[in-house]
Amino acid sequence: MQKCRVTEHPPKLLKLAADLFADDEGEQRLFCDNVLKVQPYRPALVWMGERPADNPFGVEERQSWQPDFVDRLKRDQRPGQYPLHEQGSYYCMNFSSVFESCVFRVVPEEPELVIDVCASPGGKSVFASRLLHPKRLISNEVIRKRTAQLIANLRRCDVGSVTVTSDDTAVLADQCPGAADLVIVDAPCSGQSMIAKGKHVTAAFHSHVINHNRNRQRRILGNAVKMVKQGGHLAYITCTYARKENEGNLEWFIDRFPEFEALVVPELDEFRSSLTEQPCYRLWPQQGLGAGGFTSILRKTDRMETKGSIVNPRAVWQSTIEQ
Repeated sequence: MQKCRVTEHPPKLLKLAADLFADDEGEQRLFCDNVLKVQPYRPALVWMGERPADNPFGVEERQSWQPDFVDRLKRDQRPGQYPLHEQGSYYCMNFSSVFESCVFRVVPEEPELVIDVCASPGGKSVFASRLLHPKRLISNEVIRKRTAQLIANLRRCDVGSVTVTSDDTAVLADQCPGAADLVIVDAPCSGQSMIAKGKHVTAAFHSHVINHNRNRQRRILGNAVKMVKQGGHLAYITCTYARKENEGNLEWFIDRFPEFEALVVPELDEFRSSLTEQPCYRLWPQQGLGAGGFTSILRKTDRMETKGSIVNPRAVWQSTIEQ
């Protein structure tokens, strides 16, 4: 193991580790060491079509759960500098995000509508488009200034039948009541995994930051529920470690909306969280694949039929809609 960049673990990180790993002091220390040491995680490519016969990149051994259109690159490669990148042949994505997106596999292919409510810079939207081939995709980013990057990525990767919006989730819920086969909530969070990437985010471990984000996530989830059709799915994803923002919110959600059930994703079974009885999945930094992430997917099982429709979404940008 590489030497930790600090000689003593910060108290708030130790408290978080104790909350996550109970009495397992060895796992607590391993978690803290890997959060703090900052390692260069290998980038991944989501190929938008066939790989070129002469692949210019060296790739790592495939993980059992890794989709066949994703490559994890060896270190010291710069895929953003290749002409293939500008041509939209692939989208560069961190491997933790690939892991999180794998829950989309339980959704039947070619859904009528997928809504990504917190979409920028676009990775989850691109992944859902590549995996599921939805007939229509709405990529929403409430922070207007972040839509430029979102639009650029969707356009470069030639994601079709997509509308970019910049609405609060409450407004989006009014526009798309009971309409979506899949709603993706890649929720704003305390971002604790950013420290493993070298970002200075020590405030992310403060209880008031965690509680603030937990409550903000609940509001977004409460709005997202209104967009899901009967039999449809909702993916809840974060890039943080705190149980309150992950398993805690999943348990709150199921208690608040009992018509939803959390689904098992067999491909991710070895990553199933031990912090709740509900099926959900964690990638930990000590596993060496990425800085970490949390992911889950739920299905709406209410027998009451919902006939939803899209009511004039206010587009910031829209690609050609295939008829």
